[in-house]
Amino acid sequence: MGDDQAPVRSEPEPKPPLVARRPPLAASYNDRMRPLLNVIERLRNLMVMGEGVHLPTIVVVGDQSSGKSSVLESLAGVNLPRGQGICTRVPLIMQLQENPQADRPQLYLEFNGKVVPTDEDNIAKAINDATDEIAGHGKGVSKTPLTLVIEKPGIPDLTMIDLPGMTRVPVHGQPENIYEQISEMIMEYIRPEESLILNVLSATVDFSTCESIRMSQMVDKTGRRTLAVVTKADKAPEGLLEKVTADDVNIGLGYVCVRNRIGAETYEEARLEEAKLFDTHPLLCKIEKSIVGVPVLAQKLTQIQATMMAKYLPEIVTKINDKLDTNIAELERMPKNLSSIEDAMMAFMEIMGSAKESLRKFLLRGEIDEFLDEKDMPCTARLAEMLNQYYDELRNWTENNLTTNFLLEEMEVLEKAKGIGLPDVLPQTAFVTLLQRKVKEISSKLPSLVVRVWDCIEGVVIQALMQHSENYPQLQSSTRRTASSLIKKMKGKTMNRMMKIIEMEKLTDYTCNPEYLLERNKLMNHQDYFFNYYRSYSSVQLEGLGAVDTTHLRNHDQQLIRLAFHLKMRMTPYWKIVMRRFVDMVALHLRFSVQNLVNKEMEKEIRHELSGPGIIKKMMEEKPEMVEKRKKLNKNVKLLRESAEVVAQFMNRIATDGDYDR
Repeated sequence: MGDDQAPVRSEPEPKPPLVARRPPLAASYNDRMRPLLNVIERLRNLMVMGEGVHLPTIVVVGDQSSGKSSVLESLAGVNLPRGQGICTRVPLIMQLQENPQADRPQLYLEFNGKVVPTDEDNIAKAINDATDEIAGHGKGVSKTPLTLVIEKPGIPDLTMIDLPGMTRVPVHGQPENIYEQISEMIMEYIRPEESLILNVLSATVDFSTCESIRMSQMVDKTGRRTLAVVTKADKAPEGLLEKVTADDVNIGLGYVCVRNRIGAETYEEARLEEAKLFDTHPLLCKIEKSIVGVPVLAQKLTQIQATMMAKYLPEIVTKINDKLDTNIAELERMPKNLSSIEDAMMAFMEIMGSAKESLRKFLLRGEIDEFLDEKDMPCTARLAEMLNQYYDELRNWTENNLTTNFLLEEMEVLEKAKGIGLPDVLPQTAFVTLLQRKVKEISSKLPSLVVRVWDCIEGVVIQALMQHSENYPQLQSSTRRTASSLIKKMKGKTMNRMMKIIEMEKLTDYTCNPEYLLERNKLMNHQDYFFNYYRSYSSVQLEGLGAVDTTHLRNHDQQLIRLAFHLKMRMTPYWKIVMRRFVDMVALHLRFSVQNLVNKEMEKEIRHELSGPGIIKKMMEEKPEMVEKRKKLNKNVKLLRESAEVVAQFMNRIATDGDYDR
């Protein structure tokens, strides 16, 4: 804006030159904060933010064509890329370092692991070339950052991150979701509490309609960490005072109004013109001098940056140490890297030892299975429940047959067992025949029990093996296959063993259990009572059996009924003993088999499967994701240790030299 746009005011005394009235951009910065800024920048260069440690950061946002580049140019004193559409396509980290002793400005770019020196005349082209290399030619954006380091006299010590300007409508060459990409990138940078949002607004627009305002309000509703810089004040001076004083959009840290550099003006000339504008323009001169001008903006930013750094440094120290401890602990929990057959064999032995100990806990000692949810039962409890259920099924079947069709089955067996002999003598073949029928019922229910029991055991065995070999997928595959094959064999052995016991029970009616005679005698004591009343009543109550129906017995021979009664009263107590004896044998065999499996057979089978030159070494190769995880953890630990050392050196300096201004 020219001088003819504002009336000339008379002054009683001549003013000093405008340049003397405005402090240089770096003059207001407390030099004692430089070491703290260096610490933060070293942490940033170490990429500690990638480990979830957020650093105090000035994030520059604004709508497209809001004048962001002009503001950054004015602060840095260098020309940045200009043009139509999106000029900034990647996060541009600008590190400004004031160096009064520098003979000439030092500028360089850092990206993709390399450093590219440049100069003030070629900086815009260098940035464009680097952006093309990062984001590709065209108008697309990328989250990969580009760092610009500027070291020269007269600039503030600041680090800022310039982000792409908001645009809703894709132009030719931009992806359809350009708005979403930029929004996501901006939110990622402005969301952390440690970020200061520098919202660049054009004086020519209604602030409340700016997309950058809407986004900053999403993460900073009260505006306590938002500072607004209003550009193009010379283009729209009318109502600007009201806009920045009314603060309709909650800018908690206030506004700073600036004039953009115009045409071929040098940066020194632009500052003089800016000072003149806010001193002489009839509308703009009414705005408080404490909120106008690039020097004021630089002062505010450096002061806020210093306050943020001092505030968050203790939290940064804590986070770095916590992250370091976490990564070291996770690295120590990982199995060591196996470089030889001996190492592989040692690791294999450790895995087998740990798996066997887990199985001893869960299958032999009955401790709580750590693999299970709280609502699930331990394996030993499930095995006991299966055996009890099996016994209950046999007992219920027996009790149902005690009183149903009372004595009919016994009479049928006796009829078939008739032979030459005394009529009142109970044939031995009748007892054995009836016993075999009952034992057959046991064998019919046995296979499902064996399958359920060993399926339960197999689940725990494989789970233990998988957990203790989780870092070795090839070993997991081999041990799973071997364990399943072994369990199948054990299942077959159990079935064979139980069938042999069943055959033994069929062949021999024997017990030394005194309960047999006691219960048989007790039942036989009801013989006279039964025979006195069974023809007179439809049912007779017998102790130990309950009410039995007798109507179907009236037409049968009484001698046959008497022999059937004797057979029933002998079989009833003996069958109870057989059932208990068989279930006990199943339990004892399972216990023995599981102990043998855990202590001997499992390791023996797995060793046999892995026998051969180099097989164990091959089986103990880590899965690719574990290799990557180890590399990442080692990298993280190295980075965090370096970060901790950087902070420790600074804290030691504070302890030696005294606390820094806050």
